[in-house]
Amino acid sequence: MKESNVQTELNVTGMHCTNCAISIHKYLENSGAKEIYVDFSSDEVKFSDIPSDRIPQVVKGIESLGYKVITDSSNKSNFWNSIELKFFFCLLFTVPLWCHMFIDLPLLHDPYFQLALCIPVYLMGCFYFGTSAVRSLWNKMPNMDVLIFVGATAAFVYSAIGTYYQLGHDFQFYETCSTIITLVFMGNVLEKRAVKKTTSAIRDLIRFQDVKSIKIQGDQEIEIAAKDIKSGDILKVNSGSQIPVDGDILTGHAWVDESMITGESLPIEKAKYDSVVGGTLLTEGNISLVATKVGSKSVLYQIIQLIKDAQRKKPPIQKFGDKVAAYFVPIVVAISFFTFFIAYFIAQLPLQQSLMNAIATLVVSCPCAMGLATPTAVMVGLGRAAKHGILIKGGSTIEEMSELKHMVFDKTGTLTTGNFKIKAIQTFGIEQSQVESIIAQLESYSSHPIATSIRKQLKEVKAYRIIFNEVNEIKGQGIFAKDTNGNSYSICNAKIGKKDYSNRYDLTLTINDVVIAGIVLEDQLKPYAKELIQYLKDKGIRPILLSGDRQSKCERTAQKLGIADVYWEKSPREKLTILSDLKKNGPTAMVGDGINDAPALTAADVGISLGDATHIAIQSAKVVLLNNDLKSIQKLLKIGHHTLLTIKQNLFWAFAYNIIAIPLAATGFLGPMLAALSMAFSDLIVIGNSIRLRFKKLK
Repeated sequence: MKESNVQTELNVTGMHCTNCAISIHKYLENSGAKEIYVDFSSDEVKFSDIPSDRIPQVVKGIESLGYKVITDSSNKSNFWNSIELKFFFCLLFTVPLWCHMFIDLPLLHDPYFQLALCIPVYLMGCFYFGTSAVRSLWNKMPNMDVLIFVGATAAFVYSAIGTYYQLGHDFQFYETCSTIITLVFMGNVLEKRAVKKTTSAIRDLIRFQDVKSIKIQGDQEIEIAAKDIKSGDILKVNSGSQIPVDGDILTGHAWVDESMITGESLPIEKAKYDSVVGGTLLTEGNISLVATKVGSKSVLYQIIQLIKDAQRKKPPIQKFGDKVAAYFVPIVVAISFFTFFIAYFIAQLPLQQSLMNAIATLVVSCPCAMGLATPTAVMVGLGRAAKHGILIKGGSTIEEMSELKHMVFDKTGTLTTGNFKIKAIQTFGIEQSQVESIIAQLESYSSHPIATSIRKQLKEVKAYRIIFNEVNEIKGQGIFAKDTNGNSYSICNAKIGKKDYSNRYDLTLTINDVVIAGIVLEDQLKPYAKELIQYLKDKGIRPILLSGDRQSKCERTAQKLGIADVYWEKSPREKLTILSDLKKNGPTAMVGDGINDAPALTAADVGISLGDATHIAIQSAKVVLLNNDLKSIQKLLKIGHHTLLTIKQNLFWAFAYNIIAIPLAATGFLGPMLAALSMAFSDLIVIGNSIRLRFKKLK
């Protein structure tokens, strides 16, 4: 058992289907827990808002439902107490019972021999399904095991009475009892294995954490596990090895494949002082690095936690399925009772036929398919998005993505690269080369991104070299300097000064407060920006540009991209007002850099943050694009659409199956054994459709 200040994590064994998970979820909800996550395939139960002194009481409550809370990792479930062993045990006794229908051997038809074969299977069913059924009824949360146990018990008791009074072959249904139990075990085994495939994305990422590393300690090289690495350790990574933890390169040069983090397929060049991310692959070169972020602080750990947290947040469509599943068992028991009553007392059918119809009604019903419909599809959708470097914080976001009417974009750093280039320089009574040299010299004193971009274009000219003895950079305004002769210089925002030149220029260069040049900057459009805007239009989503930049720049960018709706020179407060108005007319997404646009990202229905892997913990956005690629937004919309489509298909099948199968069983067209088989495979159809989402082409 693992506990933190925020969240409690338990390992709970004995869950064999989604209905078990729903029972535990309801219990925790009634106990006041929040952020509940129950995964029957991995035996994980997580929740928050329960004080530490109440945890033992909650554990007892979970165990009263028929499950076991494991506190020692060494006692975790293995094959000898697994559902697989129970299935094979029951199959061993059930096969001979089946054989009497095909082999004319007197021993196989002997009722006492059939009873002897059936008893071990029935006892296993009592131990596994019966205990769970009784406890679920005691806690007023009936689960699917009630249906299985009642159906199997009815067949066993009816057959035992027939054997005791020697009533003949028409009263022998031992194979029905054992087959129901065996097939349900088989369905549970297949279901659990299939559900694990839907969580493969998380398991793949977790595997990246479990790597070996070479630690440099003095003159020695020691092999240690990644989990034993501490911040400040010096590590050696060779070509072809995985980088064990986040760190900074001390020596060496390499190419690193970061596709598992960003989805970017091409390796990235790394050199001294560059940062690297744990779990990525060093494809070429050799480096030594100092560990900076280990354990829960690492990028990979945060990604895994984001995906796990997302799985806990149910989309609204799932609440409908869960609500129906909650009332399903009592309704089916009532239908089964009326089936027997009508068949025996009104239709005057034989007792055994009436009983078989009632049993088949119980066994064919499948609330699990409804419970699995949404979470399995969400798991696969989140996993597929993560492999493309897209982190979606919540299953509910997937549903919101499919209903978007507006998508609002920030300009700088979102639709444009943020790497400014000089489009034009207009000089006033001074040579162009002299102006360019002065600008280059002044900008060399600044580390601002605009200054860096300008220095790449302009070069100093020795003939116009100036010696500055005083240089001052004022953020938001510009650079102000004085030379050894007492002349003052400035290169600053065109709004600042005796006259506002911002309607014509971005920057002005002055000498002794006289403007000698106006500079026009141009921000380059990001790759795929134009294609994305056209894609949104084709999908009926209205693109909107919302920026704090100048009108001329915003309109120029919007014109290049084909965006009709433009807002410029807007403060963070004004952006929130605009977003609120847009949300009144339909679901709205906001795309920004995740830092300056944090308030707007939070206010939008879906906040989409473009940020590199070192800033994935941006809490304001519901979606984080690790690779900073606008094409990821198109992938995000496609994955969201197909995930929601898969959920709807799953729910349709789950409801359609029960609506068709229950009447067929009640009217005698579906026997108990066939009903048990169809029930087992109804879950697999739902899970299989979800797994298909991993590979299907997203049109």
